[in-house]
Amino acid sequence: MGSVINCAVYEGGHKVRDLDINNPDEMKVTPGRVIWIGLHEPSQEMLAELQKEFNLHELAVEDAYKAHQRPKIEIYGETLFVAMKTFQRVGNDFAMGETCMFVGRGYVITVRHGASRSYAAVRARCESSPNMLRQGEDFILYALMDFIVDNYFPAVDELEERIEELEESLFSPVEDRDELAEISTLRRELTELRHSVAPLPDICQRLMRFDVPVIDPHSHPYFRDVYDHCVTLLDRIEQLREGVKTVVETKMLLSSTRQNEVMRKLAAWAAMLAVPTAIAGIYGMNFQNMPELTWQYGYFTVLGVIIVICGLLYWQFRKSGWL
Repeated sequence: MGSVINCAVYEGGHKVRDLDINNPDEMKVTPGRVIWIGLHEPSQEMLAELQKEFNLHELAVEDAYKAHQRPKIEIYGETLFVAMKTFQRVGNDFAMGETCMFVGRGYVITVRHGASRSYAAVRARCESSPNMLRQGEDFILYALMDFIVDNYFPAVDELEERIEELEESLFSPVEDRDELAEISTLRRELTELRHSVAPLPDICQRLMRFDVPVIDPHSHPYFRDVYDHCVTLLDRIEQLREGVKTVVETKMLLSSTRQNEVMRKLAAWAAMLAVPTAIAGIYGMNFQNMPELTWQYGYFTVLGVIIVICGLLYWQFRKSGWL
């Protein structure tokens, strides 16, 4: 079926063979072997069959089918249910996906939804390290979690580059991009990324407790490594969020400065236009006793006064930087 990406059994750190997921006899858990099943957006019927074969809890199966879960870890008897978000580029934007993992003695089942990279690289990495894969289900869980967390870093790097480009564009004289739209997109993507990463340190710490089934103490250092990566990611995400705030503040400051420059120019031109307006208003009052109206050189004198005063004002405004 199309939703089955891979289904194989491992023993002693080596792949024994591929399995037919539709054959119940091959899905039997036996000591010393690990069945690793990879699914992509499976049907409800398929999950129901796996629930019967591996005695999965119905609530966990429901979460794995519907997806849209927050990152979390749940313990159902001897089975771990871990849900994590994936963050991948799709076209020009980032999109969220989800991976749910069932981990029990003798089996690991992964269920992918939405945007995420194939876990074929994780399987190849585990198969190339039989000494590590021999440790069993907990090492597979670590490899999957480590792969998901490591794939956050390229997204964070790209977001960091976009913020730097945005900061540089703010001071560019050519306004060829919509900074406000980009800022809004960056804030949304960083918020989604933070919501995906923030619960992961707690999940890793939970896995390092001694009362968690399936996870052996020898695997704790590996989950501690994933924990360190998650903390580093959270620090970088917070720095990027502060960077976006700085960009917003800089954008507002530059807009206010440019607005003030425009207002000063308008005020300067208004002051110069006020001179001829005032003089024309005075001689437009039509009083009979206005000696200048009958003066032979009155018109040229008034024009000269207007030009001189406006010239002086223009020179003074240019000197003070208003024009």
